[in-house]
Amino acid sequence: MFHRLTKITVTDAIATFEKSLITPNSIFDQYLRGNSTILTADKKAGYDLFKGNCTSRHVGVTLGGLSFEKMGVKKDYFKLRGGQLAEVDNGRFDVTKLEKDRHFFKVPVLRNVELPSPYFHDGSVAKLDDAVHIMAKVQRDKEFTHDEVNKVVAFLKTLTGKYKNN
Repeated sequence: MFHRLTKITVTDAIATFEKSLITPNSIFDQYLRGNSTILTADKKAGYDLFKGNCTSRHVGVTLGGLSFEKMGVKKDYFKLRGGQLAEVDNGRFDVTKLEKDRHFFKVPVLRNVELPSPYFHDGSVAKLDDAVHIMAKVQRDKEFTHDEVNKVVAFLKTLTGKYKNN
């Protein structure tokens, strides 16, 4: 039976598709279930850095996707990127038309974050380590060392699960 395309039917279709993308049993899931030896020292250190810097926004089972936040809380991301603004940089403003929503974006889900490059709303960052470095700078005003970035990336890679438990 053919269903008419409406905002509701398209939203329902996307929600149904997204439910199929659940990828349980990541290394981090196993750690949370009590396997305390599954994380290496670097992954644990990355998790500690993540908890100390990222969990105010990356929360819940998916570690994100629950709120809209300003891109560049502490430092101007757009200036750092080169200063040129594009329509995609408006963020939530494009939906609400409220000036207070300009440059606000949905906090991305971090499950499987190593898989969908490029990163950010504008696709301007190709590598996960660069994304971590930039986010530390613009969201927290922190200059992570190369070693710290690598540890956070090692932790983030533990969030990759197996599609349909394969």
